[in-house]
Amino acid sequence: MSANPLIRRKGRAISLLLGGALVLPACVAGTQGAPAEAATQTQTVQTISAKDKAEGAKAHPELVAEFGGAVTGPQALYVESIGKKIAVQSGLSNAQGDFTVTLLNSSVDNAFAIPGGYIYTTRQLVALMNNEAELAGVLGHEVGHVAARHSAKRQNAAVKNQIGGVVLAVLTGAVLGNSQVGQMLQQGFLQGSQLLTLKYSRGQENEADKLGVEYLRRAGYDPRAMSTVLQSLANQNALSARLMGTTDRVPEWASTHPDPAGRVSTTLALAGTNAKGVTNSATFLTKINGLTYGDDPKEGIVEGRKFIHPIEKFTFEAPEGFYLMNGSRAVSISGQSGKGQLTAAQFTGDLDAYVRSVFTALGQQNKVQITPGSVTRTTVNAIPAAYAVARVSQGNNSAVDVTVFAYQFDATHAFHFMTMTQANGATVFQPMFMSMRRITTAEAGSVKPRKLMVVTAKKGDTVQTLAKRMAYTDAPLDRFLVLNGLKADSKIAVGQRIKLVTY
Repeated sequence: MSANPLIRRKGRAISLLLGGALVLPACVAGTQGAPAEAATQTQTVQTISAKDKAEGAKAHPELVAEFGGAVTGPQALYVESIGKKIAVQSGLSNAQGDFTVTLLNSSVDNAFAIPGGYIYTTRQLVALMNNEAELAGVLGHEVGHVAARHSAKRQNAAVKNQIGGVVLAVLTGAVLGNSQVGQMLQQGFLQGSQLLTLKYSRGQENEADKLGVEYLRRAGYDPRAMSTVLQSLANQNALSARLMGTTDRVPEWASTHPDPAGRVSTTLALAGTNAKGVTNSATFLTKINGLTYGDDPKEGIVEGRKFIHPIEKFTFEAPEGFYLMNGSRAVSISGQSGKGQLTAAQFTGDLDAYVRSVFTALGQQNKVQITPGSVTRTTVNAIPAAYAVARVSQGNNSAVDVTVFAYQFDATHAFHFMTMTQANGATVFQPMFMSMRRITTAEAGSVKPRKLMVVTAKKGDTVQTLAKRMAYTDAPLDRFLVLNGLKADSKIAVGQRIKLVTY
């Protein structure tokens, strides 16, 4: 079996904040950077403390592994150079060598920074950007959170969601409602490798935006780039919601950085009407050409409602009306009538014990009593399987059904779905449970990664004709417009450089 992150076990869970900062111990999280007020006025240079450096260095390898590893090569070196250039504007240090900037091999839109001079962005978020100033703006915003010591200030409000081998998907609205049990169970949602939910306050977001805009100005970039990249994030948020058939979809970056749409006009005002500076769009597009886009086949890929893992050689299909999202440790399944995920836990060869261990871990994690009924053995497409259902009372005369459906792939490895629905609604996932099957070597070999390709528009090109070249059957025009920051009535000029997603 491969060391794919979907089935990776760890001795301990790291405290990771998607889109924000790693929450380090209280004595360290309050990094010795310049206060936000000083940073916006004078660039008082501080020394990154030895403790911050040590804690950051300790967390860095695990964090990188949780996000699929680091991208290497010219694209990563380019992102590194921009990250270091913007980071020194914060006053945390005046030495670019004090910062470690990593381009993560992840298909989620995410960026964050941690004390000790560690800065991160995912390739997916970089692909959403349209110029170098936007890249600098996002990284500057994250450095601003560290400079303003936001992680330390918010740590007491954190709700820890540690994920051993088990994580429960967030269920919203009609499925869970707002009961106490529902709220506790929601704590276990896995998106990518989210182990901690620590939302920044609106005031902290505004402060980081202000710092990011100031860092752009100091570095010679057009400070309006903060506004344009926030607009792109808002557009991506809206598109994700439509694709999922919901109106409350929150993307990875926005899950801890609330309301990017509401901050567009604010950051534009901060930049000023007479803002000047470079964007370096041409250089940026040249440098990011060829980035892997979307899922890395090593971690499996989503094709519509189908998930295919060419390394582990299996596939399954979500029910009609459900949406799949691949993370580094699990595949999440979202729909109006239920939600769930596919992941793995420690397996000793006893499938019945495996199923019960998942329920036990879930109950311990959420501090609720979850008692499944009998475990039923079955076979799904020649794969040994077992499942059980537990009903959990919400304390408001309603209940939810939690189902664990596990598959034994060999003597030492198993996968399982964990789903939640309203009571008596678990059958909505039955087609998905029964769709799990092994794939052939030929099927595995046919799985290809998507790539970001930058093309030069020719005479006659329109947003409609270019969108047809996107490697998607669902919403290719919408995806194209969001990717390029365009509108449906935008005119394409001859010679204009455009991003496409191709195989």
